[in-house]
Amino acid sequence: MSQRRACVVLSIDRSSVRYRRKRPDDAHIREAMKQVASERRRFGYRRIHVMLERQGIIMNLKKLRRLYKQEKLAVRKRGGRKRALGTRRPIVLPSRANERWSLDFISDAFTDGRRFRVLAVVDDFTRECLALVPDTSLSGLRLARELNNLIGQLGKPRTIVSDNGTEMTSMAILKWCQETGIEWHYIAPGKPMQNGFVESFNGSFRDECLNETLFSSLSQARIEIKAWKDDYNKNRPHSSLGNVTPNEFAMKMALEKLAA
Repeated sequence: MSQRRACVVLSIDRSSVRYRRKRPDDAHIREAMKQVASERRRFGYRRIHVMLERQGIIMNLKKLRRLYKQEKLAVRKRGGRKRALGTRRPIVLPSRANERWSLDFISDAFTDGRRFRVLAVVDDFTRECLALVPDTSLSGLRLARELNNLIGQLGKPRTIVSDNGTEMTSMAILKWCQETGIEWHYIAPGKPMQNGFVESFNGSFRDECLNETLFSSLSQARIEIKAWKDDYNKNRPHSSLGNVTPNEFAMKMALEKLAA
């Protein structure tokens, strides 16, 4: 039936049915809210409201709470113990070598059924594999120690990207981040492609090394995995780098930087 007749039957005014809200976009307010939330992670909407008022942005608290919910800026509840929370800021693509590292753990098994894990660290700009560390146990303390070894060889990265695994959110890593001043970025839970560089590397590593080799002991695994890492960096062409190796690409970028 027509809209007019339907409104008569339901006793509804047609102007109410046809009404469309005309709320402004409030883009500048949203950006200001996100900026405050990124700088002060433990501030809820009430204290953000105060901070915005200090910047001269005056609005009703109910409106700010609505925008706060839409932007999903709610403060995470504290758990039973401290965990590293990383940053809320959106991640930016690296523009040079040693600017951002990505890391992850890959699991495999020996021929007798025992499990072991491999820590993989990748430079997101050059795609170089900086470390492949196999062991039966890789704790947060061990992760911090391996990262210190890499920093001793290569220098500090600006950012490290990882998932929210227990090793990466442990007290050891929280303390390590505070001591080194390196920003740690955690991807959203269930979104592995936010850490796409190391996920792509993991696929190649599993397909070309782990699935092709039977490991009978940890010592054998270390030898085989180190040989594959050297081949990956020095001999294996990388399609996203124009089919040159990661080492060749890193050297090319270093020469261009010197020439500039």
